Amino acid sequence: MELAQPFFLLLLPLPPVWAYLARRRGTQGEAGAWLLRHPHLVGGNSAPPSPVLPLALLTLAFLLLVAALAQPREIGRWITPPPEGRDIALVIDTSLTMSIDDFTLQNQKATRLAVLKDVLGRFIEARTADRFAILAFGSEAALLTPPTFDREHVLAQLNRMQVGMAGDNTALGDALGLAIKHLQQQKLRPAIILVSDGEPSNTGDLTPAEAVAVARQLGIAIHTLQIGSDIFAAGREAVEEKDPQPDLADIARLTGGQQWFVKSTEDAQKVVQDIDRLEKTLARPARHREVREWYWLPLAGAVVCMLLARVLLIRRQGA
Repeated sequence: MELAQPFFLLLLPLPPVWAYLARRRGTQGEAGAWLLRHPHLVGGNSAPPSPVLPLALLTLAFLLLVAALAQPREIGRWITPPPEGRDIALVIDTSLTMSIDDFTLQNQKATRLAVLKDVLGRFIEARTADRFAILAFGSEAALLTPPTFDREHVLAQLNRMQVGMAGDNTALGDALGLAIKHLQQQKLRPAIILVSDGEPSNTGDLTPAEAVAVARQLGIAIHTLQIGSDIFAAGREAVEEKDPQPDLADIARLTGGQQWFVKSTEDAQKVVQDIDRLEKTLARPARHREVREWYWLPLAGAVVCMLLARVLLIRRQGA
């Protein structure tokens, strides 16, 4: 317990002085006063109620008002503010090869995209302070949701992703450029988590090299996850690039990110844990504490005392 305004306690000596002076004046006035009573009034020979009790109640009311002005309050535990997070864009490859079922999920064969949905979904749920964006890319890049704190919406968009929804190729440069466009610089740098099962191709308007250059200039880290072991499996042919582009390892290295190879569900879970350690949230120090105000209690007592004193004074005047 503490008093928020303790200097009001300097008023405490006033009520006893006021009560003493009021009592003294009342006693002197009654000593020489003539009380005229009508003989037919009931109780006409009885003395009026003593002024001592009303004065005592008013004195107590004054003391309670002073106590209320001092604002007694109970100080509780420190209030820890929520951690400050960052913008994280999940850029996910939805090309044809993401339908390969070379993973195991809950003891059943699962596609690469299904495993990613499961692992990234738990990652999103655990990062309550971050804003997440979801982007899908194939032959084209599509923004499914801009950065938002609405994790339910983000998870819904993640679960809606389907293989081939953006085409069969990998317009990685356009996807990275679109992600960079929607990320905001805050105290903590934004980050991009790029998931693909192949090397970047130059099928879009923006090349991966150009997107990497922009990310480096803005200080945005790109973490790359290469999922699966055969990057040319299940229908996607290797395309000879006239203009060689940085591979997933180069993208991570040039932007200050990390690269991981994901060949099993356990690898995917470990990668997400590693990213969680790399991209930490900012824990802000506690500056405020829980406060429970108690000024209303002496204030209510003062009101009751004043009402009772008023009733007694009215009775005395009518006696």
